[in-house]
Amino acid sequence: MLLPDADKRGMRAAQYVRMSTDHQQYSTLNQADAIAAYAAQRGLTIVKTYEDEGCSGLNIDGREGLQRLIEDVKSGRAEFEFVLVYDISRWGRFQDADEGAYYEFICRESGIQVLYCAEQFENDGSLSSTILKNLKRAMAGEFSRELSVKVFIGQSRVTRMGLWRGGPPGYGLRRQLIDERGRVKAQLEYGQHKCLQADRTVLVHGPSVEVATVRRMFGSFVTEGKCPSEIAAELNADQIRTVRGRRWGGITVRQILVNEKYTGCIIFNRSSYKLKQKRVANPADMWIRHDNAFPPLVAPETFAKAQEIMRLREQQRSDQEALERLAAVGREKGYLTRAIIGASQDVLSGETYRRRFGSLVAAYKLAGYQPAPRQRCRQAAAKARSLLGELKMEIVASIEKLGGRATIEQDTGLLRINDEFHLSLGAALAISSGVGRQVRWTVHANRNAQSDLTLVVRTDASNAATVAYYLLPTADIAQARVKHLRISNRIFAEACRYDNLDALCRTCVCFDERGAA
Repeated sequence: MLLPDADKRGMRAAQYVRMSTDHQQYSTLNQADAIAAYAAQRGLTIVKTYEDEGCSGLNIDGREGLQRLIEDVKSGRAEFEFVLVYDISRWGRFQDADEGAYYEFICRESGIQVLYCAEQFENDGSLSSTILKNLKRAMAGEFSRELSVKVFIGQSRVTRMGLWRGGPPGYGLRRQLIDERGRVKAQLEYGQHKCLQADRTVLVHGPSVEVATVRRMFGSFVTEGKCPSEIAAELNADQIRTVRGRRWGGITVRQILVNEKYTGCIIFNRSSYKLKQKRVANPADMWIRHDNAFPPLVAPETFAKAQEIMRLREQQRSDQEALERLAAVGREKGYLTRAIIGASQDVLSGETYRRRFGSLVAAYKLAGYQPAPRQRCRQAAAKARSLLGELKMEIVASIEKLGGRATIEQDTGLLRINDEFHLSLGAALAISSGVGRQVRWTVHANRNAQSDLTLVVRTDASNAATVAYYLLPTADIAQARVKHLRISNRIFAEACRYDNLDALCRTCVCFDERGAA
C-alpha cells in the first residue's frame, strides 16, 4: 500500500525510462521531466536511473536497463523503496500481460513499489487500480499488435505496386527515387534515404559491370557446373569486389544464385517474425509478389535451372555423408563457421545444414565439433557475468562475517572494502578451439575499472567449478599489451593466488590503507 505523502518525505526512488521509435512525447528526457515532477510532489528522491533507449517493449530481451533493475531488486542491492515509470507502456508492451505483472511482482515481493506517474490511477492495490492497470497492460500489448497489422498491410500494398519496401537493393541493383506521379527524381546510393514521405523507390539495374558479373555467376553455375566457392575464387582472382569493396565468398555468391529478385520479381512475406515471436517460414501461397517489377538481370528459365541444380545436389547427399564432409572441413580448418562452410567445396550450404539438422550448432555437434569460437566466447561472457554477480554477494557476506565491512557501489559495481580500497572482479573461463585441442583460460575483466585491485576467479576446464583466485593491481591488467588477456600471462604468475574464498577474504579484511597485508 502507498504511504501517506507526509510519511514518504526523503524516501528513495529509482526511475526507469524507455524509448523505442515512438513519438517524441516518449523521449527519455520528457519521461524524466514528468517523473521528476511526480517525485517532487510526493517528496521522493531519485537516486538511480535505469534506461533503455531504442529498445522494443515487446519483451525483456535486449532491455539491459530493465534487466539490471530486476537483477538489483532480486539480489538485494537495490537501495530504494520505489520505482517510478512514466506509464504502463514504458514498463512494456508485453504480448502476455502477465509478463509485465510478473516483473512488477518481483519488485513488490522485495518491498519495492512500482509507481506509474502519468496514469490516472494510483498503483495502491485497490480493486479499481488493479482493474485499470490490467486493462492498460492489455491495451499496451494490443497497440503493438494493431501497429503490426497496419505495417504488414502497408508493406503488402507497396509490394503489389512493384515498389521497393526498403533495405539494401543487393549487388547489381540500385534504388531509384520517384515522386507520387512516378517521375524519376534521383538514384539513391548506399546510406542515402528519401526525405519526403510521398516519394517512393523502385529497383533498377546497377552499373553494367555488376550486371555482367551477376550473369556470369549464373552462367558459371548453370552452364559450366561450378560450385559457389569456385565462382567466388574466380571473381577474386579477377579483382572483382562486392558493392562494399570486399572479397567474394561462397556464401555471398550463393545468396545471389538463390535470390529470385534477379528475375525482376519482388517478393514479400516469405517468412514471418511478428512481435518478436519465433521466425517461421511461410508457404508459397502466402507470399506476396510482383513479377516484372523491373527488367530482369537473368532469365527466369536460367534462375529455375539454377534452383533445380541446387536441389539435386542437396538431395544426392545423405545426412551421414553431409556430416562426414562437415567434420572433414572442421578438421582441416580447426573450427567451423558459416563462412568456412560457404567457401568449402563438396559441402552443403550452411542453410541446408540448418534446415536438415535444426541449426548449425546441432550439425556441429553431430559432426563431432563444438560451436564456433565466437559463439563460445559469447557464451563464456554471459557465464562470466553470472559468476561474478554471485561472487560479489559471497565476498560481501564473508568479509562481514569476519568482522570487516564490504559494500557494492551502485554506480560502478565495484566492491569497497573497509572504506580503504576498491576491488573489481574478473573471471578466467576455459575455452578451446575444438575437440581434443588445448584448453586456454581467457580473462574477462574491465581493464579500465577505477579500482585499486582486481580479483580474477579461475574455473576448471569444464567451467563447472572455481579452482583459484588471483589478486593483483588493476594497473597491471590495464598495462598488459595484449588484445586478449589469458591466465597464462606473466602478470598472473606474479599475482597473489588463493585456493579458496575464505583465505582471500581474510587478506582483504587485513589489508591496510598502505596497500599491504
